[in-house]
Amino acid sequence: MEFTHRFIPSQSPVPSRVLLLLHGTGGNENDMVPLGRDIDSNAGLLSLRGNVLENGMPRFFRRLAEGVFDEEDVVRRANELADFIGTAATKYHFDQDQLTAVGYSNGANIAAAMFLLRPGTITSAVLFRAMVPLTPDTKPNLSGTRALICSGTHDPIIPVENAERLTAMLRAAGADVTLRLQNASHQLAYDEIAAAKNWLGESSRT
Repeated sequence: MEFTHRFIPSQSPVPSRVLLLLHGTGGNENDMVPLGRDIDSNAGLLSLRGNVLENGMPRFFRRLAEGVFDEEDVVRRANELADFIGTAATKYHFDQDQLTAVGYSNGANIAAAMFLLRPGTITSAVLFRAMVPLTPDTKPNLSGTRALICSGTHDPIIPVENAERLTAMLRAAGADVTLRLQNASHQLAYDEIAAAKNWLGESSRT
């Protein structure tokens, strides 16, 4: 399935990464662009709008209640997104291996679902306010995959324990995961954005 999206090519003469920007509930293809620019000013940006509507608000998959996901829809939508990424890489002429997902809340959860269901589609992700999207039937092989998970210690929507469970799940599959706890609620703090920028810089040097 096609996604309403924006692609902003890198202006750097040196080939650089592309950030896959995935918004939270109620966002759109424009909301995450400033965050992407803050995190990596040289990156190309592929910013999407979720295809699911909840009371008129775009999301990337359905939920049954706050924190309770429709797992069948998670599977369907994660596969749609993975297929779209391959199509976009061809259309916009970028190396999929240079793609890093940057997701917030619902967007972070769909990125985590792709890790678990379609390993290799993306191998790098910054996940702001992520939680376990589902437990896959088979454990994926995530060796060579890196993720930064940023969790708020006072988040009323996502308990730290859930972010810790996602971290453990990804590590058990072979991913290199950094869990960063911030004295914050569900909203992002400046320190987290700076930490994400540093984390991406470190990945460029390794």
